Amino acid sequence: MKYKAIICDLDGTLLNEHHTISDETKETIRKVVNSGVKFIIATGRHHNDAKTFKEMLELESFLITSNGAKVHDYKNNEIISHNIPADLAKGLLNYTYSKHLHKNVYLNDEWIAESPLEEALLFHKESGFHHIIAPFKSLVGKEITKFFFICDNEEHIAELEKKLRADFHEGLNITLSLGSCLEIMREGVSKASAIEEVLKKEGIDLKDTIAFGDGLNDLEMLSTVGKGFIMGNGSPRLKALLPENEVIKSNAENGVAKKLQEIFL
Repeated sequence: MKYKAIICDLDGTLLNEHHTISDETKETIRKVVNSGVKFIIATGRHHNDAKTFKEMLELESFLITSNGAKVHDYKNNEIISHNIPADLAKGLLNYTYSKHLHKNVYLNDEWIAESPLEEALLFHKESGFHHIIAPFKSLVGKEITKFFFICDNEEHIAELEKKLRADFHEGLNITLSLGSCLEIMREGVSKASAIEEVLKKEGIDLKDTIAFGDGLNDLEMLSTVGKGFIMGNGSPRLKALLPENEVIKSNAENGVAKKLQEIFL
């Protein structure tokens, strides 16, 4: 079957263990795109960060970011925005969180954190995108694109997920991108929902697409496209939830490139 579009996550998927795109992956994607196949990035990252990788690949495509809350077109103009409304965001901004958590939000063009986290900046060395330090309570009254919480101790993240699901019953999509990172978007927002909107604009049917991902925030995407591939380094929970999906080589082994070579080249 000739697939018409490829949708790909960044961290843990397209990006290798050094948080960049390998030469093999770049060359493979260029060859596939030159054959007429669309390549679309769908990531939890901020658009000001993710567009660096779009430019690195010399892609002319839509860019899906913040787990589907934002979509930018070929010329990097915002065409879709699904922020968390200010009244709903207020509850999260005023919430009492564990001191162990690193608290962050994406607010339109900015990444705001309550405290510095140098390790997080390693993920953004290619783009140079960095956080602004400000208390959550100073953001009350504003719409928020995405909340995300980071902690090396996955038990603290699991506890946060449990508490937030109990305290916020509607209006939000709460998901794990990694065991160490919990993300919150507006209800109904996901990579899958954004992909459907983008493919409609491109005139491409979902069954004619493939996708690659590694985290639970890729669950809907991998289960709705024509064929969804899970990275070898992917979340065990994701693999358990999608037992029929093929598991490929890890991001450190250029798994995406290897599978694209097999399918297209």
